[in-house]
Amino acid sequence: MVRLGVMGGTFDPLHWAHLVVAEEARIRFELEKVLFIPAGQPSHKTNYRVSDPEHRYAMVLLGTAANPAFEVSRIEIERPGPSYSVDTIRRLKELYGPDAEIRFILGADEALDIPNWHEAESLPGLVRFIAAPRPGFDLAELKTRLPARFYSAIEFLPMAPMGISGTEIRARVASGRSIRYLVPASVEAYIRKHGLYVEGNTL
Repeated sequence: MVRLGVMGGTFDPLHWAHLVVAEEARIRFELEKVLFIPAGQPSHKTNYRVSDPEHRYAMVLLGTAANPAFEVSRIEIERPGPSYSVDTIRRLKELYGPDAEIRFILGADEALDIPNWHEAESLPGLVRFIAAPRPGFDLAELKTRLPARFYSAIEFLPMAPMGISGTEIRARVASGRSIRYLVPASVEAYIRKHGLYVEGNTL
């Protein structure tokens, strides 16, 4: 039985918090690998212009290349229409077998929104969630605010919160500030080479 971690997101850009969380989850939950899945057409990002999926995919490839336990999938980029996690998880079950043990890694604050996801009621029967701590977010909120069937599908990743965000990185690039040590060097070089985030592509 495959034990697979899944990290979905826009990855605009991939940064060190993504990588540290993925590695911590891999070790803590004894995952065979972590699959990074850049969203093709994000269904929830409406407050800024998301970069072309090929740029985001390339940055994830570059940033994960040094870890043999990390893989990158084009499953959502190549699927037409909005990227819904439930569709991706069902496809992964087809690819890895119905008994595949899939854990979806996300920020604890994002977990609050799970009941609003597309076909959310199907999710607890398909996947378990790993919630990583986020700065300023009280994990107790999940127990008090999530319906029981969703809360029972969540496991918690014991690690210090990492205060890095794509919003901050895009803003720093747009204003000419350094992003060194916020993203892998290969990702920083890619951003500079292709002029990403310099035309107001920020929140």
